[in-house]
Amino acid sequence: MAAKPFAAAFVLALSCTVSPMALAQDATPEAAVDGDIVVTAQRREQSLLDVPLAVTALGGDNLAQRGITNSAQLGDAVPNLQINSPYGSTQPNFSLRGIGVANEYNSNQASPVGVYLDDVYLAPRTSHGMGLFDLDRIEVLRGPQGTLFGRNTTGGAINFITKKPDLSGAEGYLQAGYANFDTFTAQGAAEATLSQDKVGLRVAGNYAKGDGQIRNVFPGGRDAMSTDTLQGRVSLRAMPSEALDITLRAYGGRDRGTQAAVHGLAPFRTGLGFFEINENRVGTNRTDAWGFSANVSLELGDNLSLTSITSYDGGSQNLQQAADGSPLDILDINWRSDYRQFSEELRANYDGNGVNFVGGLFYGWDRNITDNTFNLPLPPAGGFFQHYRQVRNSYAVFGQADIDLAEKLVLTLGARFTHDTSRYDDAYAYLFVGEIGAPQIPIATTVPCPGVAGTCAYNPAARFALSDRNDALTGRVALSYTFDSGTLVYASYNRGYRAGAVNGGGYTSSSGIGYIKPERVNAYEVGFKGRAGGRLLTYAVSAFYYDYTNQQLQDTRAGPVSFLVNAPKSEVYGLEAETTLRPVDGLRIDASLGLLHSQYKRLTLQGADLSGNRLPFAPSVTAQMGFEWDMLQVGGGTLTFAPNMAYASRQFFSPFNEENAPGTPQLNRELQQGANAKVNASLSWTSDAITVRAFANNLFNRETYGYGLDLRGAGFPYNFLVPAAPRTYGASVRYSF
Repeated sequence: MAAKPFAAAFVLALSCTVSPMALAQDATPEAAVDGDIVVTAQRREQSLLDVPLAVTALGGDNLAQRGITNSAQLGDAVPNLQINSPYGSTQPNFSLRGIGVANEYNSNQASPVGVYLDDVYLAPRTSHGMGLFDLDRIEVLRGPQGTLFGRNTTGGAINFITKKPDLSGAEGYLQAGYANFDTFTAQGAAEATLSQDKVGLRVAGNYAKGDGQIRNVFPGGRDAMSTDTLQGRVSLRAMPSEALDITLRAYGGRDRGTQAAVHGLAPFRTGLGFFEINENRVGTNRTDAWGFSANVSLELGDNLSLTSITSYDGGSQNLQQAADGSPLDILDINWRSDYRQFSEELRANYDGNGVNFVGGLFYGWDRNITDNTFNLPLPPAGGFFQHYRQVRNSYAVFGQADIDLAEKLVLTLGARFTHDTSRYDDAYAYLFVGEIGAPQIPIATTVPCPGVAGTCAYNPAARFALSDRNDALTGRVALSYTFDSGTLVYASYNRGYRAGAVNGGGYTSSSGIGYIKPERVNAYEVGFKGRAGGRLLTYAVSAFYYDYTNQQLQDTRAGPVSFLVNAPKSEVYGLEAETTLRPVDGLRIDASLGLLHSQYKRLTLQGADLSGNRLPFAPSVTAQMGFEWDMLQVGGGTLTFAPNMAYASRQFFSPFNEENAPGTPQLNRELQQGANAKVNASLSWTSDAITVRAFANNLFNRETYGYGLDLRGAGFPYNFLVPAAPRTYGASVRYSF
């Protein structure tokens, strides 16, 4: 993108004061007295306007008004955030400022956008597709967060922060709703103080069940994209003394909805609408997630505190995916993984003598055991079975200090040293014959086997293993100044790191299974944020430049064979602006704008020079705008109208963009989504205890794709495309007590 459009958009952003829901001033328990949201983006409590970072913070009430009920919908509220998945809302891929997993779809890969639940890092991407309920807020940190959040945050970090007991009184809510596609929803929470100012308990739950949103015309076939979710959470908080604060949290959940719809083999798309398929095997996305954490904070004095966060989490996925979009059995996949993880972080906070310091130690362990089955149209019917185990360990020491150079001038210095180890073992794969769901008869070992599939005799004892380790020094340097008006200006350098990875998609041969290099990002950013006219206007603007090396991405080839490769060098730069405007009492206008230039500086795949192509899932322009208007007082309550619009320009799903590799049947121009805007709206009536709300999402039923993958180049006569959700609408009633 040329500099002139960026400059023009920058001026437009300032003149229109476009804005963050990030800066939305929700009435949450964490809101400061002056209305600012208090965030922990720097591992300590600060007003959002005092944090020299690009941060979007969404309170629980704001999420409800915007119709955001699942983590996969966050892209409608955060500039330069894209969310995609080949599995619908399951295993979402987050991409911030163009940095994401690109076209990678295997469950063993770590997201370059770190996802956290109450400051606990969630390693498996399957657990990222969570329903959102009883949240205090969500913090989205854009840009590398390698100092305080750690590895695998080259793109940024998303922290989901749940409500915890406040140790005073009792309160809660119950909510029930009904929507089209015969969808029933219910959620609620109840909090009790067991000992005033000492012990409190909070219990919360979430349920949703509905029919498929994509109609299946196959006789007797199930509709795709149905909903069947149940989640629960228990939080126990104890303060034996003013110096000791302990929060124990346990959660569990499961999802049994049908798979995402697939637009595949073209002859079977004839006569169908966009939100229709003709598929004989619509499978179920079965996922489970559970975990436990203990957050212990100890005040050692007026200026020093210690925090320990210990967690153990687990879960599984069992996704039955018909990946051909037809009544024929061309490609049917069963994705199965079981995961466990443990982490411990010990952190110290010091504030005194013109220095605010955060530092500590971190250890994390995660394990993924995968058993995938790929049914292909082989003569006779058969396919490939794949098994492997991946174990990763991460050790880190970190520290960051904010040093007052003058009364309003602050220098930030931070560093983190990370040592990562990874082992891929107990790996084997074989070629088999057998119908889908029938017993498998192995006929040839493919892993370990360095040659073409079918050339190595079947050996049930054969195993493949390899290991890797990485060391990384990441850090942050920033200078910030706060004017008398309260406006904060800052300039920063951040270095981010994503650990090296092994190809989880190698099952036809062991020759394509190997570790690739870590990703690294050197990020430069300037910005300013503040408030004008009291609470009339809140704004935040940032501009950034990334030197991005070794992006990890998937390259599919005939066979079908998948290779995990590095893109040697990329360049990303852009601008973001967010604002909240309150022109009169009862009216709040939110808007945001994201401009993005992404380009591969050096990349060659399959003999095609892709230098100059745009990165996948990186639209040049994203924008959101909406308002909340308290229209009138009626029946003892307030009637509020809250529409919002989310716009994204064209984005590509493949590093090839519209190019095709020489000598292949690729048709990559199919793998993109054109510019589009979607509108959501809600109308609610709220009294002291009751809220009645009607809503519509994707109001104008825009037909868009959320994900695409090259399968033509892998030897199939079609590409894999996943349509996004159609229009949904409904109503809910909430009672607070």
